[in-house]
Amino acid sequence: MDTAYPREDPWAPKPQRVDRADHTALTISVQHDPQPRDHMIWSIFSTLYLNLCCFGFLALAHSIKARDQKVAGDLEAARRLGSRAKCYNILAAMWTLVPPLLLLALVVTGALHLSKLAKGSAAFFSTKFDDDADYN
Repeated sequence: MDTAYPREDPWAPKPQRVDRADHTALTISVQHDPQPRDHMIWSIFSTLYLNLCCFGFLALAHSIKARDQKVAGDLEAARRLGSRAKCYNILAAMWTLVPPLLLLALVVTGALHLSKLAKGSAAFFSTKFDDDADYN
């Protein structure tokens, strides 16, 4: 009885020795330019928000043009139009976010100023005037 480990299967295929000279590997690297972005979804949301200067609508128009140029195969024009759409989207976002933040800052500072004025006037209204002292 053979108790040697590991046991080899007599019917298993034997590994064959590969001669390295017979095989060659060919590596082809194809550098793909990334597809230009058209920022369509962002432009749609900017348009639906309806800011005052219609930057969202301009962004949507440039996004549509960028998508058309991408489909037509003019990637450079699509990249340029997509960049303009991104700029208009940023302007629309700033035009949407900055005025309410400024208004909030004005309301807060106004409330703080009014609270200081109210503290000063509360002392005036709590002063007790003696009516008899003026007429004696």
